Amino acid sequence: MSMSDPLADMLTRIRNAVMVKYDSVAIPKSNVKVDVARVLKEEGYIVDYSVNDEGPQGTLNIDLKYGPDGESVITGIKRVSKPGLRQYAKANSIPTVLNGLGIAIVSTSKGIVTDRAARQQNTGGEVLCEVW
Repeated sequence: MSMSDPLADMLTRIRNAVMVKYDSVAIPKSNVKVDVARVLKEEGYIVDYSVNDEGPQGTLNIDLKYGPDGESVITGIKRVSKPGLRQYAKANSIPTVLNGLGIAIVSTSKGIVTDRAARQQNTGGEVLCEVW
């Protein structure tokens, strides 16, 4: 059975794993999910990610990050653009998350980047999700 929103499934798996303090989470692999994991690593929300190409689709393994007292670095993660209602934004109207404390991940013509990078490149796109 095919999934209607694979990126929302990825975000839900990360949210659930963080809530029960798992060290890592395995997700079916796709190029968009790998790019989102790359952005999360660059911004310091996860420790690392690895791609395993075994099987028909492969898996994306994400190592979650926690603070010194066990508090999770990702306190919230939310899907913005959904298959039934896509959310696009121009470069000057890309939303800020918690006044800059969080990030919005945007799919632009130059790849999947953060909201700050999209504003800096002066490119708009589809606002995929918000992380804080």
